[in-house]
Amino acid sequence: MESICIAAVSMNGGLGVPEQSLANIEQWCHKVRERGAELVLFPELVVHGHCTPNTFDFAERVPDGPTVRRLEQIASEHKLFLSVGLSEKENDIVYNTQLLVGPAGYIGKQRKIHLSRDEVNFYKGGMEMPVFDIGKCRIGTTICYDNMLPEVPRLLALDGAEIILAPHAARMMVWDDTPESESAARRCTHDYFLEYKMRARENACFYVVADQAGRAGYVDTYPKDSPNQPHHAGGAMIIGPEGQILAATQAEMIQEELVMATLDAVALNHARAQANYTLRTRRPELFARLA
Repeated sequence: MESICIAAVSMNGGLGVPEQSLANIEQWCHKVRERGAELVLFPELVVHGHCTPNTFDFAERVPDGPTVRRLEQIASEHKLFLSVGLSEKENDIVYNTQLLVGPAGYIGKQRKIHLSRDEVNFYKGGMEMPVFDIGKCRIGTTICYDNMLPEVPRLLALDGAEIILAPHAARMMVWDDTPESESAARRCTHDYFLEYKMRARENACFYVVADQAGRAGYVDTYPKDSPNQPHHAGGAMIIGPEGQILAATQAEMIQEELVMATLDAVALNHARAQANYTLRTRRPELFARLA
């Protein structure tokens, strides 16, 4: 690995407004590139929205769809690597997919493996966990609920991932329009992301989190105050390979924002040189029952 500057953007992803979302993504890319970012993580399903009622109609082919083409243009213009979530359609099956594109074009994708709550009504779970080498580093992706299954980031680390990207559209807590309620929901989500300190430490990887931020809209399927509405308290966090917080958004207000940090190759090498580096000391012959 070589050191790389990364940005994690917590932004809203409206329901079924891909052009608006892509325009916002481009604006964020302009901002972070001016500040020296090389790799940018955007949230899960940020292009088409989280469980948009007509997801099937909006979902598009990857890499042959218009969103990939647009993101390739943005990445090329700003000389950035971008990780962006959208709804993918292949053979009339829809997946919750996170794209990876770079200045030279499309690199690959990760389909969400484990679907939470009502996501099963819209998407099918993926079957692969690829790791992508972008030159300076090797990247794996765990989408939202997949982070609750420790086997997923562990397999990515075993396959060489040095950075694990964790895009989210996390519905952690309902809030109303009072500052107290908003603050409680934001703190709840922030504390939830703090649990990923152990994911980073147990795999000696950098861990980068970005959640959708705000109310993406309302769906008629649920009451307006249902926890299944696509409302996300937001936040972003960058965690070092020994579980240290390198950067984090504030924990009081629900708003779009970003964090940035340089992921230091020396820090990764130091964590993996420890006598108790778990990927070296583990005894997989004892774990057969997990499969």
